[in-house]
Amino acid sequence: MREHIKIGDILIGDDLKPFIIAEMSGNHNQSIEKALAIIDAAAEAGAHAIKLQTYTADTLTINVSHDEFRIKDPNSLWKDRNLYELYQEAYTPWEWHKALFDRAKEKGMICFSTPFDDTSVDFLEELGVEVYKIASFENNHLPLLKKVAKTGKPVIMSTGISTLADIEIAVATLRENGCNQLVLLKCTSTYPSSPENTNLLTIPHMAQLFNCHVGLSDHTLGIGVSVAAVALGARVIEKHFTIDRAEGGVDSAFSLEPAEFKMLVEESERAYLGIGNVTYGIMEAEKKSQMFKRSIYVVEDMNEGEIFNEQNIRIIRPGLGISPKYFETMLGKKINRSVKKGTPLTFDLI
Repeated sequence: MREHIKIGDILIGDDLKPFIIAEMSGNHNQSIEKALAIIDAAAEAGAHAIKLQTYTADTLTINVSHDEFRIKDPNSLWKDRNLYELYQEAYTPWEWHKALFDRAKEKGMICFSTPFDDTSVDFLEELGVEVYKIASFENNHLPLLKKVAKTGKPVIMSTGISTLADIEIAVATLRENGCNQLVLLKCTSTYPSSPENTNLLTIPHMAQLFNCHVGLSDHTLGIGVSVAAVALGARVIEKHFTIDRAEGGVDSAFSLEPAEFKMLVEESERAYLGIGNVTYGIMEAEKKSQMFKRSIYVVEDMNEGEIFNEQNIRIIRPGLGISPKYFETMLGKKINRSVKKGTPLTFDLI
């Protein structure tokens, strides 16, 4: 069993219930009041952590209008949007961060973030961040990975739009620069994702291949894929979160609302508890239910010396007589004393 990873007062491990992260992203719509309300709602829904993104439009791209800087995918939620303008709309102002971290702490949650350049790492270090997230789109940014690893903090890294070689390079970069607590998240970087392109069977393979804890960054609609991931070994689940999809927000279309997120937390824990161990036989908790199985009963009044046949014995409930597997063996044998209808057939009657 892999060693636990410690994030604040929370442990992540194969033998522990899943760590559930609510991703705020840009769903605050540039309102700090809404950002604080999202944290409150996430806490109420049972999230263990709230995750931010720490960047500015200028740390991600440049302000030009060339076609290369415009989203052309006809299926994208952000079709025809200019990158710089989209990031201006989606970013979380840095001057909010301390208030958001403080609110999360008040609510008993961890607040952490995804940095996108060196300055954001330095800023998050000043805030005392306890864990870093590396986004799928940044996992090839090796200088950033080195900077994050050298903080010595745990790292959670998404693996979307990455070849196996890309992941190997990123993991090696983190480990070679001081990261010894790593969680990889299976991720499909489409927004939203479909269950068909999620490929959850990668989770146990990835855990074995990289000898680390693995989770899921889930962009599908609903909670079914996340719950299934837990059954396959995911111990970290990250889902985008909003108070009300109808209010809009850059990621609102594939974000969970509070009631859905609460269900995610509850059902993920149920999935974890249901995994258990390989076991056969009658469990202690089942023993009281044994009486509801069938057994062989005398179903007519019988006198000493009469012969058992298909009319005077039957396989019925409750299960207090001998096993049905002996039914054919009993036929033709004699009863050794008189009994009333409804007597369980036991070996001492033969």
